Amino acid sequence: MSAGLELIVGLGNPGPEYTETRHNVGWWFVDALAEQHGARLGPDSKVFGESGKVSIDALPIRLLKPATFMNASGRSVAAALRYWKIEPDRCLIVHDDLDLAPGVARLKFDGGHGGQNGLRDIVRHLDHAGFHRLRLGIGHPGHRDRVTGWVLGRPGRDDAAAMHQAIDAALAVLPLAVAGNFNEAMKRLHTGGGRESGIGTR
Repeated sequence: MSAGLELIVGLGNPGPEYTETRHNVGWWFVDALAEQHGARLGPDSKVFGESGKVSIDALPIRLLKPATFMNASGRSVAAALRYWKIEPDRCLIVHDDLDLAPGVARLKFDGGHGGQNGLRDIVRHLDHAGFHRLRLGIGHPGHRDRVTGWVLGRPGRDDAAAMHQAIDAALAVLPLAVAGNFNEAMKRLHTGGGRESGIGTR
């Protein structure tokens, strides 16, 4: 097992007009995790977002929802890592992924940003990509020109239900990841079904 997690960050955009959009599924995950543990997030100017704390199998975990807008997520993440003295490899970034179908969740470590603007900015601020990611599928509109409206739009009822199922599946394996048993967490999550949409990138 490797070192476990100390910080979980859900990416999204602030403001009620974005709350239910596909791009905010990272926020959905953090909200679901906080609710599961009876925790509340509140404004935290030191980390440019909303923060909170939960305990998962007696291990303390910081939660963060950057309020910097997606394209500037790195400012919040970098500030949080510095302020809380957490190494990037003990951080999990939760984000939407166009190349996965709704209902699919995938864990990974390191790698490129795949055109995801929040990841792009985090990598720019940290000058490396050595952190964990939880990719939550939102599907693809089928054409590059429709991507912006797609990610900033609300999913239909079936897609939204599938996305929430993916969040539940990821929450179920999260204690393994928190403890540093990423291989087992990935094995359980990735063999739970689902498929890649396989269409384009951002």
